[in-house]
Amino acid sequence: MLSNREGQRVPEVTFRTREGNEWRDVTTTDLFQGKTVVVFALPGAFTPTCSSTHLPRYNELAPVFKSNGVDDILCLSVNDAFVMDAWAGDQAAENIRFIPDGNAEFTEKMGMLVGKKELGFGSRSWRYSMLVKDGVIDKMFIEPDQPGDPFEVSDADTMLGYINGEAALPKRVTVFSKPGCPHCARAKNALREAGYSFEEIELGSRGLSYSTLVAVTGAGTTPQVYIEGERIGGADELEQWLAAAVS
Repeated sequence: MLSNREGQRVPEVTFRTREGNEWRDVTTTDLFQGKTVVVFALPGAFTPTCSSTHLPRYNELAPVFKSNGVDDILCLSVNDAFVMDAWAGDQAAENIRFIPDGNAEFTEKMGMLVGKKELGFGSRSWRYSMLVKDGVIDKMFIEPDQPGDPFEVSDADTMLGYINGEAALPKRVTVFSKPGCPHCARAKNALREAGYSFEEIELGSRGLSYSTLVAVTGAGTTPQVYIEGERIGGADELEQWLAAAVS
């Protein structure tokens, strides 16, 4: 049975992490004492739902969590430190701290260790999230105990809704760019100065080509900026849109 531990202290565990090329032991006291911390745990680094949805949304909403009193956001998985570090680099999730529970000690003590042998995964963490205040678990969102890998309640939006249901969400911004493009640089700088975070899709990376740009945006020049699904256009159009949004 999956264990809801609201009102209890987090287990005392020492995690073996890497900083640069050195090993560093990090304890649960280091992570939680005197802090308000959001933890989301998942079955494995580089797995589809974890990489496409679970992790990115927490990273995207991190500034909103911070403005609502959260000191840190931790991503925990039963993977070793090298795998978690590689995943962190791949995801460019600069707002998240990755915690490797390589021996599954924390996950087991939390009552969240499950068997995934049918997938060749061995033992892994069930998917859940929790809000921890000064080492005490204030709230847990545990995915339903059903076959497969349900993803219904441990997401970032559900956690943020619990902390502050009226929190303002950031606009979703995507920038199609290409290396060495001065107008792309201008558009990205304008977004940063206006306080917008954004996803960048760069031509030439991961097989993305000029044909992809035209097929998706209907335009053959970069940048192409989208805000909440609406095509804004290039750097000039973006600057006009930002000016109008302020006025």
